[in-house]
Amino acid sequence: MKSLLILPLAFFSLMSCAQQSGSEDLDKPSQETLDSLQTAYFASGCFWCVEAVFESVDGVAEAVSGYAGGDKPNPNYQVVSSGNSRHAETVKVYYDSTKVSFETLVEVFFNSHDPSTKDSQGPDNGPQYRSIAFYQNENEASIIRKKIEEYRAAETFSRITTEVTELEKFYDAEDYHQDYERLHPNQGYIKSVSIPRLNKFKKKMPWVLKDGVH
Repeated sequence: MKSLLILPLAFFSLMSCAQQSGSEDLDKPSQETLDSLQTAYFASGCFWCVEAVFESVDGVAEAVSGYAGGDKPNPNYQVVSSGNSRHAETVKVYYDSTKVSFETLVEVFFNSHDPSTKDSQGPDNGPQYRSIAFYQNENEASIIRKKIEEYRAAETFSRITTEVTELEKFYDAEDYHQDYERLHPNQGYIKSVSIPRLNKFKKKMPWVLKDGVH
C-alpha cells in the first residue's frame, strides 16, 4: 500500500521537508556524536514505522531509514519497491550501549512487528518488507538466535519467519523518507498504519521509552 502512495506524495514530501528543515534539525545529534555510538540494523516492514519505533526508545540517538539485505549496489526506492533487488527497507539504529543493550533492541524489534508474516507487514507486501535481524559479529548473531529460541519455546508467535543475516552493506534512503512520521503526522498512511503501530509498541514495552514519550 505504501508503495502506491509514495509516487503522488513524493513531491509533497520534498516540499514539506524543505519547508520544515530549519527547525526540525535542531534536535538532531551531530555526526561526531553519532560516530561515537554503536549501531544496529533491523528490517520489519515500512521503514517509516520502524524508524519511529526505535527513535522512541531511551538510549537511541537516531534511526536512519535505508536499504540492506539485497544484491543491487546503490539502490533507490524505485528499485527496492519493485521487489527485484532483494533489499529490504531497513533502519540503522544509533544507540548508546550504556543506556540500552543490543539484546533490548532485539526485543524492541520483535515486539514492534509481526515476524510470523513472510514477505509482508500489515498492508505492505513484497520481499522488501520481510523481517530481518542483521548482525555485525557473532555475539550479535548469538543474541538474536537465542531470543528467537526463547520466543519459539514460549510460543509467543505462531511462527517466526525472521531472517538472521550478516550485514554486508547499508544504503541510506532518500532524504524525503527520513523522519517521515515525525514530519508528516497527518499523512494518510502515517495516521492509519504507522502511528497505530507505534502506539501498540508503546503499550507493550513502556519501560524502554524515552522520558516524555507516552
